[in-house]
This record gives sequence, structure tokens and C-alpha cells, in this order.
Amino acid sequence: MTRPCQLNAVTARKLIGRKALSPVELVDSCIDQIEAIDPALNSVVCKPYDQARELAKKAEDAVMKGDPLPPLHGLPVGIKDLNETAGITTTYGSVQFRDFVPDEDETSVAGIRQAGGIVLAKTNTPEFGAGGNTNNALHGPTRNPFSLEKTCGGSSGGSGVVLAGDMMPLAQGSDTGGSLRLPATFNGVVAYRPTIGVVPTSARDLMLTTYQTEGPMARTVADASLMLASMAGNNTIDAMAFPRDPSQYLTMQDVDLSTLRVAVSADLGCAPVSNNVRDVFKARVPEFASVFKSCEWVDPPFDNILDVFWKLRGVYMMSKHYARIDSYHDRINPNVVSNFEAAKKMTIEEIGRATKEQLNIYMAFQKYFENIDLLICPGVTVEPFPFDNLYPSEINGKPMENYVHWAGLTSSLTVVGHPVVAMPCGMDTQGTPFGIQVCGPMYKDRFTLGAAHALEEVFSDNPLLARPVPDFEFLKTAPPGKS
Repeated sequence: MTRPCQLNAVTARKLIGRKALSPVELVDSCIDQIEAIDPALNSVVCKPYDQARELAKKAEDAVMKGDPLPPLHGLPVGIKDLNETAGITTTYGSVQFRDFVPDEDETSVAGIRQAGGIVLAKTNTPEFGAGGNTNNALHGPTRNPFSLEKTCGGSSGGSGVVLAGDMMPLAQGSDTGGSLRLPATFNGVVAYRPTIGVVPTSARDLMLTTYQTEGPMARTVADASLMLASMAGNNTIDAMAFPRDPSQYLTMQDVDLSTLRVAVSADLGCAPVSNNVRDVFKARVPEFASVFKSCEWVDPPFDNILDVFWKLRGVYMMSKHYARIDSYHDRINPNVVSNFEAAKKMTIEEIGRATKEQLNIYMAFQKYFENIDLLICPGVTVEPFPFDNLYPSEINGKPMENYVHWAGLTSSLTVVGHPVVAMPCGMDTQGTPFGIQVCGPMYKDRFTLGAAHALEEVFSDNPLLARPVPDFEFLKTAPPGKS
């Protein structure tokens, strides 16, 4: 029998609207699941249960009175602990902010609440979101629900785990170099990095950049699109935001895969990719290639893009941390320190060249998309690694140049700013989730989501490609995970 916490968001919302599911029942079921399996995983770092239950009761009353119901009415949501939540502790994964309780919601959180979403939990993140492994000195590591000794990815790692663990139907995350897409891939769930400007944010550190965005995470593409409708819009507080009707994301665009020209690439012509990931991807492509009009191996024009990402990430890190780095505690995330110190050594000439090269790459990528409709590549360059490693130090015997070098499949797509769906595609060679990225044309968010939704339906009919599910009975009896 399906428990309420196992329902996807679209189904749960329909049942709530038909008075067939109480928001109180749904919240209680999600809390029970958190308490049953999260001790082994450590994905939830703040539990405002009393507030959530009170809001669920109000949501139930609104249903029974026949009030108009917003899109996320009564749905529990996890919020990444980087994003400020009014009245709920927000630590940024740092001991320095262990007791910080914001007075106001960050923009996307406010949108989620206005749409009827109930903040059920804050989810773990590496300190200040720096890194692709969710571990910090305050809360400890979050573990992969498919293999407890492995990482869940990051920096939206806690959000990825609560979804894989059926602890709530929706979760919010953010993405600079892959922080939505890495944990989605490692946990076998869906994440959406929208075109820059679709989701306005008051948490931006640079005024104009393709780097910073927030986005939805869910167990299905349709659920992610539903949540996107509450986060998207136009808000002049964000200079990157542009006017659009968020309601367009409430329904999926019908995309006929047989009409699409698709390019596939194992490494995007730039990223260090492990032999295992490369081999699995090459074996998976023939399983779905025939559903498209054409499917050809064509790398994008990404020469030098990883160096561009690193240089411009230095600008971002300097902007984010320069005013307070001298006050940071002595156990600060070493990724923050190493990135900041590297940024201080960069010259204005290097930054200027990287900025111009980003423009050149973007323009070349637009020409690349003149001949294709979608680009598909692996979600991550490696399989999940031990959670006590900050990042993979080498791939195929080649040392990584810095802590983000290994994430080249996601960071390169950050540079161009196109919409990307990260979605599950079966299992990898070590029995953990394998995933792909589906990259669409600039500003074609609804099309990109619709194409991924159609592809998800294809995958669901093939046991080799379908979304994997953790062993919940094992997780219930596993020892506590925080260390």
C-alpha cells in the first residue's frame, strides 16, 4: 500500500484538492519517514515540525471550506540550509551561524510559501555551499541512501537525499557549478537548473552572472515543473530576472521526441570523465537513441571552458566572502579558503580574458544549437566517492587541478547558462544511481522540461533506465550516520 510520503507532488496535490488526502496526514507521514530513516543519512538539519503541523491544519481547513487552493497547497517542502527562512534556523552549514534565525524569507522561499508549500525541514549543505560533497563541521556528513559510505553529492546534497528517501515530495536547491545536478544524479532524483533569470533571487552575490541560480528538486520532472511555477517570475530585486508567466510551468508541454535532433557527448569535449561513467553512458545511449529523429555524437565547442569557469568562479568567491573571511572560524570549509586564495592571485587581465572568452563560448554554443534541439551528457564525471573525501583527487590517474575540476560536466554548462534537467538513468557499476543531463536551448525552459518528461516516460518502461529506489528497510535499521 502506498503511504502518503511516497506520493509524487502532482498526485498528492490532486488528492488534496479532491479532499482524498489531508495535508495533515501527508505532513505526519513525511515526519514519520524522516524519523525512521534519516538517522542513518543525516540529511535534515532543522525540523520545524510544530510550525509545519500548524500550517498543515490550516491547509486542511482551507480545503474543507472550499477556498481557492494555490499550486503547492499542503505539500511539504525541504529548503536548502543556504537559503534564509523566516523564523526557522538558517546556518549555511557553518558553526558561525548555528543560532541564526532570519526575520524574512529569501525570495524563492517566499514564493514557495505563497504557493501553499509547507516548509518541513532545512536540508544539509557543505559550509557556504562550497563543494560537491555535503559535509560540514556543524552538522557532519550526509550519506548516500544507496551506499552509506559514499557521498550524496552537493551542495544541495540534503535536498537530494530527502527526495530519494521519500521524506518529502519536493525540495529546493541552488546551483553555481552543479549544486543541483550533482546530488540529483548521485541520489537518483530530478533537479532543474533553469535559464538564468527564470528564478529571481535576493541571495545573489554578483549582479550579472550565469553562475548563481536556484531551482526545484523532485522525484519526477512534472513535480519539478510544478515547483518551478512557485519559484519563477519577475522581481526587480534581481537584475537577471526577466518577465514571464510562471503559470506556464503548471502543465507539461507535450513534446514529440521523434521530431527532435539530439547531440550526445560523454565528456562535452572538455571534462575529465572516469572510465566507468564513460562506459555506462556509451552503453545507455543506444537504449534510448531510437526514440529521437536523430541522435549523433557531437561535442559542443567548449575549448578552455573549465579554465573560464575557474577564473570567473574566483570573481564570485571574492564577491561572496571578501567582507567577512577574516572573521571566519578556524574550521572553515577548506574549499572556501583555497578558492578565495586562488582568486586573490588572479590578475585583472586574466579575469578580463575569461569574461571575453565566456562570451565567445556562449555565442559558439548558440550556433551549435542551430543544428540540434537537445544536448545529452552524463550527470557527473565520477561515481559516488567516499563521503570523507572533499572531492576526487584524480580521475583515471590524472590529478585534479582544483576542487571543482572534477565537476566539469556540470560547471561547463553553468558557463553558458542554458536550462538543464538532471534526471536518473538507472544504476552505475557500483550499484548507486546513474544520471544524465538534458540541456535545452536558451530560454526554452518549458520545452526542455517537456522533452525530459517524455524521456522520463521512456525510461520508466525500461528496468535498465528506470529511477532506482533505496532499500528503506535497511536504512531503518542502519546505525546513526552523523560523525
